[in-house]
This record gives sequence, C-alpha cells and structure tokens, in this order.
Amino acid sequence: MALKDLPADARPREKLLTRGPGALSDAELLALLLRTGMAGKSVLALAQELVDTFGGVAGLLHTSAEDLRSIKGLGGPAKRAELVAVLELARRALAQQLQEREVFDTPRAVQHYLQLHLAAKPHEVFAVLFLDAQNRLIALEELFRGTLTQTSVYPREVVLRALHRQAAAVVLAHNHPSGTVQPSRADEALTRTLQAALALVDVRVLDHVIVAPGQAMSFAEQGLL
Repeated sequence: MALKDLPADARPREKLLTRGPGALSDAELLALLLRTGMAGKSVLALAQELVDTFGGVAGLLHTSAEDLRSIKGLGGPAKRAELVAVLELARRALAQQLQEREVFDTPRAVQHYLQLHLAAKPHEVFAVLFLDAQNRLIALEELFRGTLTQTSVYPREVVLRALHRQAAAVVLAHNHPSGTVQPSRADEALTRTLQAALALVDVRVLDHVIVAPGQAMSFAEQGLL
C-alpha cells in the first residue's frame, strides 16, 4: 500500500508531527528519509527490507554505500548518499560529544563511535583514539590495516603518533570482520606491548575496544587492562 493510501493518522510524516518521533517504528522513520519506494514496493516495504536485511537500525548504520547497492530500489546514488550522510552525521555527533566530555563519562558512546567507524570494514583495521589530559577526544586515527585475520601493529608508530598529537592517554581499537568480539591471545599480548611502550612516554592506555557489527568488547570492562 502506498503512503497516500494510508489513513492520514497512519502516515509516518503526519504521525511524527502529531505524536512525536518516538511514536514511529524504525521502518517508518527510515521511510521518511527514503521518501519514495519503487514499482511494486512501497517506501514502507523498502524501509522494512533495509531494517530486516541489516539487522535493525544499528546494523544499518554500520553498512557502507556499497552494501546498500545490493538492495533493489537503492541502485541509484541519491538514496544511498542520503543514508551514508545520516551515518556521517551520527559519527560527527558522537565525535563532538567525546570532544566535549571525558570519555569515562560516556563509555558506551566511545564504543558506538568506534563501531560506526570500524565495524563495517571488510578488512581488519587498528585505530587509536588520542585523548587530552582531561580524557577528551583529540582525534581518531586508523594506523594499520591488515587482512581479515591478522594486522601488523608497530608500537613505535603508535608512540610517535601519540607524541605528535600531544596525547595524554589513548584508547586502542580494532575490528573483527569475522563478527566475534572475543579477544585472542595475540590481542591481549599486543595490548600489553603497547601499554609498556606508551608508558615510556607517559601516555596511558585507558582501554582497548574490539568492535564488530552490532557489538563491542571493552578490555577495561572485562578486567583485561
């Protein structure tokens, strides 16, 4: 059924304006962004397909423009660009929050921020959040990129980047494209090596976060630091 054929109070735009955004389902909110469907598929059906295919809104936020091409009705660049733009706005909103507040105040925001940046990548990436003396975000840098199973991380490079950023502390992060966030022995050994190297220049390692689509694991929360 097309949106114009729905009762006025059931149309997403009217429902949002009269009852607020909280009254809308994920698919209805997404339909407002998409605006139009395609021949034989309403915009609500298209929105629901996106939610179902990518595992909800969290999964959708971790998709790339290339991932979206697989959905019939999103073959053109306009709708894909709009969805990718929403993802980038989410990243920037979280980055602003982390720049204004101590990361210890918002541990979940840190994890979500890292998920938005790293979780959807098909290859393994090692990144570092550089923090100032108040534990606020200076920058996120992707320092190393590896295969699906292994990344080579050079402690000397991490130390040099920390000095360049004049960081007082860091949060280490990497993704597991396999989908699991369980740390390996190599992950634990790398964390200890980087802790020791950074301690020589008085930079603290506050956490090491492993991310995958829809989930994250914190070394600090698990007592591994």
